[in-house]
Parts: sequence; structure tokens; C-alpha cells
Amino acid sequence: MAEAVELKDLGSLVGKEVGVSDWLQITQDRVNEFAEATGDHQWIHVDVERATREIGGPIAHGYLTLSLIPHLSAGLLPVKGVSRGINYGSDKVRFTNMVRVGKRVRLRQTLAAVEQKSGGWQLKNLCTIEIEGEERPACVAETISLLFA
Repeated sequence: MAEAVELKDLGSLVGKEVGVSDWLQITQDRVNEFAEATGDHQWIHVDVERATREIGGPIAHGYLTLSLIPHLSAGLLPVKGVSRGINYGSDKVRFTNMVRVGKRVRLRQTLAAVEQKSGGWQLKNLCTIEIEGEERPACVAETISLLFA
């Protein structure tokens, strides 16, 4: 875990990479649970036999990949004195590569902007989800969160 920073000092980190997460393996169980939770049972994700035959194996849902950002970012930028934080949204999300089941992914995060807003601090992060052993990332997203003291 990175060293905690004060809310007032976040501005000094703008434009800097704040961390890289540990690797997380994408399992078929995780893909199936996401399919169940979202109702997205497209065969490329959940029909292992057909996906293996037709596209070389099942792939994770793009939105599953995106949904891993909170988990992967935990601990990358701890901030002192925060009572709560919320996901506020995203300005841009691109799925730039497939994540095959069995692959490992990690998050590389850069703090893009910080401003006082809505009684707290709004943070914009550039989040890149990398796939182990592959040049192109799985997902690039500009996420926005709010932190409150």
C-alpha cells in the first residue's frame, strides 16, 4: 500500500502515476458470476466449448473489466482524513483489447485532475487496465470520484 497523502496535498500529484495494482486472474467463475449479475449471457463469455471452438476461448465482458477498477485501485492512493468516497462517473471509457479467461490484469493509475467541488474533492483518474504479456491494454477509462472529509 502506498503512503497516505493529505487531501490538501492531492494537487501535487496531478499528472503523476499514483500506482500499479497487483495482478488479478480472470477466471471463468468470475465471468459466469458477472453474467449472472448482469443478465449478459452471450456465448463468447459463458459457453466455454463454443467460445473455444470459434474464437479460441471465452473472453471477459468489457464491463466486467471496467468494474474491476475500484477493486484494483484500492490502496493505490490512500488519502488521510476522508470520511467517505463515491464513484461519480466516467468521462471516457474504451475497451481496447479482449481479456481471455485465464489471463491476468492489473491497473495502472494516474491522477489527472483534482478540484474542490460539491463540498468535497473531485478526482479524475486515468485508469489503464493492462493484460499480462500483451502490448495493448484491455481498457482505458477516465474515472471521476468524490472524496469528503
